[in-house]
Amino acid sequence: MTARNIPVLASLSMRHDAVSATRTPPRRWWVAMLLTCLLATIGQLAQAEDYRLVTVADELHWPWSVAKLPEGGFLITEREGRLVHLEDSGERHVLEGTPETLFAGQGGYFDVLLHPAFTENSLIYLSYAEGQETANGTAIFRAEFRGGKLLNGERILRVAQDKTTPQHYGARMMFLEDQTLLVTTGDGFEHREEAQSRDSELGKVLRIYDDGSPAGLLDEEGEPQRIWTLGHRNPQGLAFDASSGTVYLHEHGPRGGDEINRLEGGNNYGWPAVTHGVDYSGAYVSPFKAAPGFEDPVWTWVPSIAPSGMAWYGGGSFPSWHNSLFIGALVDQEVRRLELQDGKVVKEDALFSELETRIRDVRVFGDEIYLLTDSERGALIRVQSVR
Repeated sequence: MTARNIPVLASLSMRHDAVSATRTPPRRWWVAMLLTCLLATIGQLAQAEDYRLVTVADELHWPWSVAKLPEGGFLITEREGRLVHLEDSGERHVLEGTPETLFAGQGGYFDVLLHPAFTENSLIYLSYAEGQETANGTAIFRAEFRGGKLLNGERILRVAQDKTTPQHYGARMMFLEDQTLLVTTGDGFEHREEAQSRDSELGKVLRIYDDGSPAGLLDEEGEPQRIWTLGHRNPQGLAFDASSGTVYLHEHGPRGGDEINRLEGGNNYGWPAVTHGVDYSGAYVSPFKAAPGFEDPVWTWVPSIAPSGMAWYGGGSFPSWHNSLFIGALVDQEVRRLELQDGKVVKEDALFSELETRIRDVRVFGDEIYLLTDSERGALIRVQSVR
């Protein structure tokens, strides 16, 4: 399947007054307009990428995230509570020894991630919902993956405060260059005020060492806590721009106000004190879109696109996509590509809509881009260059 981002030539219209309505524009005017449109089309084609969408695996049950193993194959989470080992041969099996999860509302298994030193320590990390519908939270499980099996599994984190609803878990993970681990947490939907409280881990980005010990901001006694940033609603995307060392985070707004933020420790990203969205009823969450003391987003979407996974692409297989963020858009059943220059978004494209399905995760492994579709019969898809 090949697709190009080809603009459609729009019909040209002219305003006519009582005099000009009877005149025909000179031929050179039409030639100039057609030449302008043709040059614009050629310019767009020059930046387009030819690709083929290759199904690596299908019949996945509500997949949420994927990690590629260095020796080949993948680990894939299924939200109902399964961690699937997909081998290079195409064979798959569900791993034993994983934690029990709360599969309700938005709860279940979420992210899966390899330790940066996986080839030496074989460690993997799994985020999941733990607890009961009226008392639950985001948790992190760590285990060794050896010989196709999980060994020495243990829970290394549970968000300190219980949520009373199975909603807004966040649960995205990412290792920083110093091998500390970032973990996003949602506000629990009904607990949004806690996103501004430094006494609550809801609506935060947490930072921990690889064993689960705190690596975040210091408390009043000078001891490290797990909170690293605050003021988040439901952050489900983390990406590291290797060209600039920038960490990007995206999060769901309410009705409108999805946003991408440049993440730095200690910053407050505003929810719910400032937002570009409104409540689902149409009422104001806040009258402010910006205010002193809160970080402004790099990019916003109004109306919402319901962003899912996010990845930064710095590879060479798709040259015109170099230095771009790729974000799944659940509502529009596509992927948004945001082109960055000097940390600013200069262009947005919609890609892969020919799949006609929701995209749950976007991952970049080396030069390769992978997609996970969000369905009871989901698929892992590789975006393959046809250059």
